[in-house]
Amino acid sequence: VMLLILLLGLGGETAREALRFEREAIAAGEWWRLLSCNFVHLGWWHLFLNEMGLLVLLLLCPEPLSGWVWLRRLVLIGLGMGAGLYFFVPSTHWYVGMSGVIHGLFLLGLGRQIVASRDLIAAACLAFLVGKVAWELIVGVPVSDEAAIGGSVLVESHLYGSLSALIYGLIFGAFTRTETSRRTPLTAEEPK
Repeated sequence: VMLLILLLGLGGETAREALRFEREAIAAGEWWRLLSCNFVHLGWWHLFLNEMGLLVLLLLCPEPLSGWVWLRRLVLIGLGMGAGLYFFVPSTHWYVGMSGVIHGLFLLGLGRQIVASRDLIAAACLAFLVGKVAWELIVGVPVSDEAAIGGSVLVESHLYGSLSALIYGLIFGAFTRTETSRRTPLTAEEPK
């Protein structure tokens, strides 16, 4: 994922225009933009911050997952976040960035650690994440954050990324067990 967003960053404005969330284009049938918008960024600093977010995610939530599970998570959380913006934030005309998906991935990883091992550090991190999203929705984003990335932070992306991950986690049991990409085969003792 980190390599993909870096390569798309090399595509510059052309890639950003072709893949960003753009309300009018989505309404005209370009539904892939609900997902692809997560992989393009405002610029190099924005991309770097999202890359660092993914790196911190891997360090704080080291659960070993298959490539297929990661892909499923990225696609479903990304689509959920994009659909949330499309249906519930009609004032959003365009959007780029992976922070909404990253918020969702943190929710899944930290939630799993809390349930599996009663990890108090993970609980504190998750409480911080929830508080951060609530603060952003109520008070707003620090001006320094927006100046750093070169544009406005769409805090609703953090909300809908997190909500999509919560729904994902409940459907796929991601909080209570390690996810697999397929069902475990039946053993000889189990009825067929």
